[in-house]
Amino acid sequence: MGSGGHDGRLGGRDEGFLGRRVFLIGVLMALVFLVFFLRLFQLQVIDAADLRNRSDRNRVRTVRLEAQRGVIVDREGRALAASRPAFGVAVIPDELSERDRTLRAMGGLLQREPSDLDEKVGKRRGRDRFKPVLLARDVGPDTLAQVQAHQFALPGVQVDFRPRRSYVNGESAAHLLGTIGEIGAKQLGDPAFSGYRSGEVVGQSGLEARLERHLRGRAGGRNVVVDVQGREVERLDEVLPEPGGRVVLTLDLDLQRAAEDAFVSRDPEKMDAMGALVAVDPRNGDILALVSRPTFNPNDFAGGVDPAIWQQLTSDPWRPLQNRAIAGQYSPGSTYKAIVAAAALQSGVIDPARTEYCGGTFQLGRRTYRCWRRAGHGEVDLAEALEQSCDVYFYAVGVELGIDRIAEFARSFGLGRRTGVGISGEREGLVPDRAWKERARKQSWIKGETVSAAIGQGYNLVTPLQVALAYAAIANGGALFSPRIVDHLETWDGRLVEQELRPAPTRVDVAPAHLEQVRKGLIQVVEAPTGTGMRARVDGVEVAGKTGTTQVVSLEVVEQYEEDEDIPVKYRDHAWFAAFAPAEAPEIVVVVLAEHGGGGGSVAAPMAQRVLQAYFDKHRGPEITPPEIVEDEVVVPTVEVRVEPESLDPRAG
Repeated sequence: MGSGGHDGRLGGRDEGFLGRRVFLIGVLMALVFLVFFLRLFQLQVIDAADLRNRSDRNRVRTVRLEAQRGVIVDREGRALAASRPAFGVAVIPDELSERDRTLRAMGGLLQREPSDLDEKVGKRRGRDRFKPVLLARDVGPDTLAQVQAHQFALPGVQVDFRPRRSYVNGESAAHLLGTIGEIGAKQLGDPAFSGYRSGEVVGQSGLEARLERHLRGRAGGRNVVVDVQGREVERLDEVLPEPGGRVVLTLDLDLQRAAEDAFVSRDPEKMDAMGALVAVDPRNGDILALVSRPTFNPNDFAGGVDPAIWQQLTSDPWRPLQNRAIAGQYSPGSTYKAIVAAAALQSGVIDPARTEYCGGTFQLGRRTYRCWRRAGHGEVDLAEALEQSCDVYFYAVGVELGIDRIAEFARSFGLGRRTGVGISGEREGLVPDRAWKERARKQSWIKGETVSAAIGQGYNLVTPLQVALAYAAIANGGALFSPRIVDHLETWDGRLVEQELRPAPTRVDVAPAHLEQVRKGLIQVVEAPTGTGMRARVDGVEVAGKTGTTQVVSLEVVEQYEEDEDIPVKYRDHAWFAAFAPAEAPEIVVVVLAEHGGGGGSVAAPMAQRVLQAYFDKHRGPEITPPEIVEDEVVVPTVEVRVEPESLDPRAG
């Protein structure tokens, strides 16, 4: 019995031990199965969509096909801005299985720091992991060949193709066409850019920005099968991109080139001219040429501007990015005298025959105002005062008119407000009067300020485009047009989308008969032997015009230099010339502002003449007298070469 009881106790302990072992094994197995179940639940339920997406992308990838940006052409269909093929290099972050090694290799191929590339790729989450990140745009053929040759060993790397903007004529019309650039974070949040995505290129200034929606086009896509290395093995289907629309401008490329050439110095020791030139059709307000100098090359912005180029452009004291034609604000100088003359005639202050004696000075109270010609002009009527740009005549007329009436008529000619050209950055200028000075300066207007205002100095500020439209109104008998630069919009294949409206012109507050008297004086400016604008003459065409010279610093500053060449450029006068032709039936208005150029008659008038000559050479052709045949002999007609004298004074106007 004793031994049997002992065996029973031992058996009970063994059974208990075994039971615990079975229980522990069961718990362990249950935990293992639970882990498997939870992992299976995560894979099949929680991460199912993401894994399905990954699986699909491992076999099928959608490649975005960028649309060509629309072409911008001149009035004759010649391309100013187009697109060309460009290849880049991109990576898909999710496929960078060996990120560090791949980016080091790409740094060597692209001649970039791997750390810069790593920063560009960044840490992409969600869907962004599968979107290509562009590392380099518009790479050369040698670099492209190297990338393609090593692509099998660079998982996640792919060649990117997208059209790149090309400005066919380089710097030509740069300020007008504008620039493009990658869309910014602020723009992405703007409702105006709904439907855009990060990395897209958009218009940032000029017509590129104004017509962004029309020029953009519509992107397409392609579904392709790729292998584990991300290489395309099969193309499934695709939707072709639709190019952006075509823009037809009023600009004439021939005139634009002539206008730009007018700023190029013929003397290699002198710098090119700075400033602006505007040519418009006075019959409808169409802009035929628009130049701003100094300028830039918009091709530098097409693929993302290089930091060194951007630094150079933004630090240049002459501000090459500013569109001087619409944003440069200058005193109009003696070009303003034509408007003062029209105001005086309309107000009855003068008639064309009224004369003033110019002895070289004008006395107002205890202050003496000088004429630009120290010896004076003698007795002059309105036409002679315009012809010789007599300051004293307009001092007297301006004081009689008063600043408020001068301002009223100046605004009637469109000065002091934006023209509505539709290009960002346009400035409104300034037409001062009593109310303005009291509001802006908290001071009363004094009569001496009217003396300066009457010859376009003082507080007066205008843009070259404003002056061009004002002179167009003088030329055409009083119709003030809004400027038009876009003629019409087309689809990429030439179907009309929209014709730009020609708003009805307003009328200036001057009778046509009075404008005719002003035109007579302006004709003498160019065509008379003593006219200050004689260097704007065009053979066979009667030209009307007005010179202008405006000071940028006081005479005391300038007179400390013995020679004009010693005066620093920034202190030199601005030179103006405004002209239209043919005088009796005008077809073109040209306005030149040569910044720090010197005299209007000696500098700006010849620049305008080149554009006028180009226009009439194109539209009328050279006038060639046919040879006269006498008894079988060919007699070649004699050609008379006329050499014009210099202006009486380079500072005339």
